[in-house]
Amino acid sequence: MALYAQHVDGLDLATLIDIFRAEEDACLLGTDAVRDGVDVPGRSLRLIAFDRVPWPRPNILYRARRTAFGGAAYTDMLTRLKLKQAFGRLIRRAGDRGVFTLLDPMMPSRLLGAFPENTPVKRCGLAEAITEIRGFLQPD
Repeated sequence: MALYAQHVDGLDLATLIDIFRAEEDACLLGTDAVRDGVDVPGRSLRLIAFDRVPWPRPNILYRARRTAFGGAAYTDMLTRLKLKQAFGRLIRRAGDRGVFTLLDPMMPSRLLGAFPENTPVKRCGLAEAITEIRGFLQPD
C-alpha cells in the first residue's frame, strides 16, 4: 500500500498519517513537511529513504545567512540537522528498529555526525542495499 502525502482523494496530512500508523506494510511518500511533522513510533515506520543529501535551497535568505554564519560550515550544520531530524523520526522509542537509506553516492563523510555514534553506516550499491533492506524488513 502506498500513501502519498499530497492531499490524495481530499485527505489531509493528519488522516494520511493515521492510516499509515495503522498499516504496518504501508509506504508513505512525502516532502520536508512530512519529515518534520511525522510521529510514528513502532513497526509502522521501519524504513526512511532519501533520494539525495538534503542540502538547503539556495534562496536569498539562505545565501545571506550562509555569508553571515560561516559559509560551508553553516551549510553543513543545516544539512546535518535535517538528517538528524529525519533519523529521529525512525527511532522514537527504545525498542524501535529501522533502516535509514540515503541513495546519494555523493554523501560526504563529514555529515555522518548527524547520526548517533553507535549507528552502523554502510556504503554500498543499490542492488546490495535492496537485498539488505529486504532482509531486514522480512527476516526469515
